[in-house]
Amino acid sequence: MPESEVRQTAILPTNPPPIVSIGLGGIVHDAHYPSYKMAGFDVVGGFDINAERAAMMRDKFDIPRLYDSLSEAIASAPEKAVFDIAVPGSAIADILREIPSGCAVLIQKPMGEDLAEAREILRICREQKLVAAINFQLRFAPFIIAARDMIERDLIGELYDMEFRVQCNTPWHLWPFLFPLPRCEILYHSIHYIDLVRSFCGSPQSVYAKTLSHPSAPDLRGGARSMIIMDYGENPRVNVMTNHSHVYGAEKQQSYVKFEGSKGAIQIRAGLNMNYPDGVPDRFEYILLDEADDPSWQTLDIRGSWFPEAFIGTMASLMRFANGETQSLSTSVEDAIQTMATVEAAYESSQQGGTPLPAV
Repeated sequence: MPESEVRQTAILPTNPPPIVSIGLGGIVHDAHYPSYKMAGFDVVGGFDINAERAAMMRDKFDIPRLYDSLSEAIASAPEKAVFDIAVPGSAIADILREIPSGCAVLIQKPMGEDLAEAREILRICREQKLVAAINFQLRFAPFIIAARDMIERDLIGELYDMEFRVQCNTPWHLWPFLFPLPRCEILYHSIHYIDLVRSFCGSPQSVYAKTLSHPSAPDLRGGARSMIIMDYGENPRVNVMTNHSHVYGAEKQQSYVKFEGSKGAIQIRAGLNMNYPDGVPDRFEYILLDEADDPSWQTLDIRGSWFPEAFIGTMASLMRFANGETQSLSTSVEDAIQTMATVEAAYESSQQGGTPLPAV
């Protein structure tokens, strides 16, 4: 299969509108702004409650203007600007209440800290007629765009199995705001995989899950390990397994997503999770059963990675929808609420526990 046949990049808008940033934290530094520069998107101004942080971001990324307040950022925004909101989930609703009716907003995940907050965010977006999307950017990582292209072209046939495995040593100290939260691993990490599964398979019938802490990170209240089964009946089998406390060296670390189908399979190493934030190289491998009598695994050269390239796709998708260039907004709040409902089900399952053993 020629590599040129497999799509790997998001479709860009014809006329990208200007971007106004609200929140200039680590994810904006590491992914939003580098991706926007790559795509040629124009950031016209930004606001952060930490003035020192805002000044550093201005100097590093040549932000034309810093705003002194949220109200100034909103009042000064150019016509048809996209508001790029990157704040903790608990702060989203209050910011959205200030955004003028009809504006386009891209909201960093998660969609609130729980399903109740997600419902309130959805209500505000509907009431104010906001063109709103959640930044579930893994859907637009080049290796996922490639996998989706192959699956949609029926190259691996009917999807039988989808599996995520993350076994790494995650530097939680980079995100100090997570430590006091009652929910962490699923809400802020595995949510990516839950959302990605939904983008391929739709919402599951039910969820079985267990999330728990780890002795090496006792101050991380919201969990550092999770096991999630998303129930779709007989097919596909979907499994998410994460352990962020693998401190035994790089040799046995893992970070992959696997798709198995009736005619082939795809396995992708998502290297960002390993040795974060530097990561290790991604790897895209596939096998097609009908290509030869003795099929073998092949490697597809992938250009770009999860950070920062995937962040081009979420913003580009919103811009194109706001511009009327497409009728599809895959990460809209209307869809994202279903991801949040799946996350909520995972936490409820974890709290309820398993089935006790019957008496012998």
